[in-house]
Amino acid sequence: MVRGWLLRLLRNNTTFTVRYEFEYTRHESVSELSAEDAALVALAFEAAERAYAPHSGFGVGAAVRLVSGRMEWATNQESEVFPSGMCAERVLLYGCQTRLSEEPIEVIAVASADGAGECPPCGACRQVLLDTERRQGRPIRVLMCSRTTITEVPSAACLLPFGFELPSEAELKK
Repeated sequence: MVRGWLLRLLRNNTTFTVRYEFEYTRHESVSELSAEDAALVALAFEAAERAYAPHSGFGVGAAVRLVSGRMEWATNQESEVFPSGMCAERVLLYGCQTRLSEEPIEVIAVASADGAGECPPCGACRQVLLDTERRQGRPIRVLMCSRTTITEVPSAACLLPFGFELPSEAELKK
């Protein structure tokens, strides 16, 4: 594990400093993953090959494993009317929330078709991952994959320390 960020407040009169850290794991090979995670990574790469990305040429695939062990996948979808396309992660998460909302997502793997570099979710996808974690009441591990390395974070919340959240009714009444 590599140290990332940990939330800590240091008070100094009226100002404070926040330091955010988290731990993540860098796998130097898919062979370091469990058989289940390796299969999920392979599915994400297979999905990436099916992406509809005629304008950017950057195909992305995402695959999730639900707590039951069931796996689902999706690809990015581009449109001639930019920015009407959608990332693979959001296509997949929205589909799962629509069809499989009763079954929590355990882990998501994201990969690009060329596999040259690890494929981290964009900001919008990070927010939707965080929303999904909140909705299901449990973390989603994230595997960001290249053909040679995989970075694993224990929760999508690690990737978006200042994620948006609507105030609750109680907070609005204050």
